[in-house]
Amino acid sequence: MRFPAPLIPATLVRRYKRFLADVALPDGIVVTAHVANPGSMLGLAAPGVRVWLSRSDKPGRKLPWSWELVEVDLGAGLELVGVNTAHPNGIVAAAILAGQLPALAGYPGLRREVRYGAASRCDLLLEGPGRPPCWVEIKSVTLMRRPGLAEFPDARTTRGSRHLDELAGRVAAGERAVMLFLVQIGSAARFDIARDIDPAYGLAFDRAQAAGVEAIAHRCAVTLDGIAVAGPVPVAAP
Repeated sequence: MRFPAPLIPATLVRRYKRFLADVALPDGIVVTAHVANPGSMLGLAAPGVRVWLSRSDKPGRKLPWSWELVEVDLGAGLELVGVNTAHPNGIVAAAILAGQLPALAGYPGLRREVRYGAASRCDLLLEGPGRPPCWVEIKSVTLMRRPGLAEFPDARTTRGSRHLDELAGRVAAGERAVMLFLVQIGSAARFDIARDIDPAYGLAFDRAQAAGVEAIAHRCAVTLDGIAVAGPVPVAAP
């Protein structure tokens, strides 16, 4: 995924109400940007950090600015982290179509936002002749409390636990189900569940794996030009 226009640097003043952030532009003017991230953004939202914004001139849009990246030191020196959770589904879909995710290769059909379970939409449904459907849920990962170790979630998520149980239901129906953790941190070397933050999610993850749901993680290369899948990282065993 490439950003359609050059990003604008700014300084974070504060993040509030989850989806809003006040930022100071290079000329000193403070504007409010949309934050497309429902998590806590632990370690990424300290006042004074350098952030990067995109701007939309779409008529009728209330907030033209969107927070895309943050520049922080997570133990390997300053690096860019992608914080916009609206991007991962498109990033993964593009990587699958380009043959960059071997674990999800061999499916000529790809659909997005397909209804499944009690009241959910699966991020991707992969289909191919002679193969059972493959349901793929994608989680954006931006938490790193120890150098190299990416973790999810960064806040309690009952919705995330429900998704895991619904994926297990697809396996019980004879289909394939994959939980894909997309780490928007280039220095990530491994992945684990943040069980101390959400014990219920940890239990749901264990249930899903025991039921046959596959868990894979990939890190991204994050630059001012765009974000792309860079390679797999190992998922810690339960």
